[in-house]
Parts: sequence; C-alpha cells; structure tokens
Amino acid sequence: QVQLVESGGGLVQPGGSLRLSCAASGGRFSITAMGWYRQAPGKQRELVALITSGTTTNYADSVKGRFTISRDNAKDTVYLQMNSLKPEDTAVYYCKVLTSAMHYWGKGTLVTVSS
Repeated sequence: QVQLVESGGGLVQPGGSLRLSCAASGGRFSITAMGWYRQAPGKQRELVALITSGTTTNYADSVKGRFTISRDNAKDTVYLQMNSLKPEDTAVYYCKVLTSAMHYWGKGTLVTVSS
C-alpha cells in the first residue's frame, strides 16, 4: 500500500508563490507518473500538472507559464512550484501517483490565494 504525504499549502497573497511537495512511501512499487489535481468549492476535480517517469510534463492551460512540476525519483517525491498565484487558484490540491498496478491519491492540501 502506497502512502502519500503532501505539504506546502497555505495562505498567500495574489502574485505570491508556494511550493507543494508529495512524498510516496510504503511497499514496493514502480511509479509511472506523478501529478497534481485540484478541486475548488463547488467544482469538479481537475488536472493541474502531470509528470511521467520519463519527465514528460503536461499542464492545464490555466497554469501554463506559472506552475512547474518536477520530481525527485530517488526520493519518490513530486513538487509543484506555483508562481504568480491568482485568487482562482484557490482550491484543495491533491497529489496523485500512478504505478503499474494502481493509482493513489493524497489527502489534499489547501491553497488559499487572498489579500
């Protein structure tokens, strides 16, 4: 069973930055991709960014040029650097890890962008 521990959420002013981290642990697994999703109040969960084991990345149009996803394979950790944050980025951000057999979700970390 894979456990995911997310960190880095919080309150930030518009235009500010935050860095989210998600570390995977537990059992033996081969990670094929890692990503971040978000869910704002009253909205469906949506993909923010995804990175494969080959470091191919995919971003939602709304965050392109502002957010950067990266991973440390040695630590089984994925990061999301968020710059130029906007109020509409306010949401619970969830880490997702895909292995050859299953996918796993983190519990989520709240990001609030407000002045």
